[in-house]
Amino acid sequence: MGLPQPSQKGKAQSSTLLLHIPPCCSNPRSSGTMEDKRNIQIIEWEHLDKKKFYVFGVAMTMMIRVSVYPFTLIRTRLQVQKGKSLYHGTFDAFIKILRADGITGLYRGFLVNTFTLISGQCYVTTYELTRKFVADYSQSNTVKSLVAGGSASLVAQSITVPIDVVSQHLMMQRKGEKMGRFQVRGNPEGQGVLVFGQTKDIIRQILRADGLRGFYRGYVASLLTYIPNSAVWWPFYHFYADGLLLCHPGWSAMTRSRLTATSASQLSYLCPKECPHIVFQAVSGPLAAATASILTNPMDVIRTRVQVEGKNSIILTFRQLMAEEGPWGLMKGLSARIISATPSTIVIVVGYESLKKLSLRPELVDSRHW
Repeated sequence: MGLPQPSQKGKAQSSTLLLHIPPCCSNPRSSGTMEDKRNIQIIEWEHLDKKKFYVFGVAMTMMIRVSVYPFTLIRTRLQVQKGKSLYHGTFDAFIKILRADGITGLYRGFLVNTFTLISGQCYVTTYELTRKFVADYSQSNTVKSLVAGGSASLVAQSITVPIDVVSQHLMMQRKGEKMGRFQVRGNPEGQGVLVFGQTKDIIRQILRADGLRGFYRGYVASLLTYIPNSAVWWPFYHFYADGLLLCHPGWSAMTRSRLTATSASQLSYLCPKECPHIVFQAVSGPLAAATASILTNPMDVIRTRVQVEGKNSIILTFRQLMAEEGPWGLMKGLSARIISATPSTIVIVVGYESLKKLSLRPELVDSRHW
């Protein structure tokens, strides 16, 4: 995420993930014949081969989904269960599901959930195009990130919510006590070809119970969860990245003082050569994800309950949750959510620029050096 915006006359270049170093900010330490690898040339949106970009992007996203989906399922079950009636935490849920249903139990609803790959690509495209539009009115990375992140989530959630509703009901299928509103008829352990039978059965039950509106149950709650989550992730990412640089033991007190008034691009340039800047980014990404998760988890719990339990009111769901489980009920599934967000965030931060390099138009390959 966070492709840099095209250069404009009279405007400074900036990049969300890899920070460009303008020539005017050159540091005396870097003088010499050898090129400083930290001065990374920016790959702009128009430089990409879009076909390769989307193909590689889908493949990368699929690998992330496979690795973190079990924790997405666990988070959903923890948020839906009453108190600790079934599971006592993330690890306990993981072990119990594995013992009861095997590895396939951790992937219930996965095939349906993969359709959200479409919304993921829509998110990326909307994010980049919105940043480009906002750049005409503001040069602030924070402003561009806030507006673009919120807009991208709005578009993505319009596609994702129906898929989420179906996949979450599939996640609730288990041996023994019923967890969600709908129970797959016949064999709830359906594997192989029966997986698609389960999906059709859930879709029919949603249609009979709620009509087409049932597929957008919790849409407002989803927007109230993911728009703020996306909007605050980027500012916190920059906050942590700059903070890590300032806390580096190699800086003197005078240097730290000077850095607080320095632009992000200059901070990137002043980063010690022996410590690649990508390390700071790889650490800052998960920290930002954890912070955003903590801030938005209460609404995520409410969203899940509205969608799975068929509730119609966000406020009534909140009141019921508070009455039954107190404030701690709003933090249910938080650890599983952070665990599932961490690897995907690292891949996004570290891998996204590599993805762009792989997607560079052939005629531009020789003109870019890293």
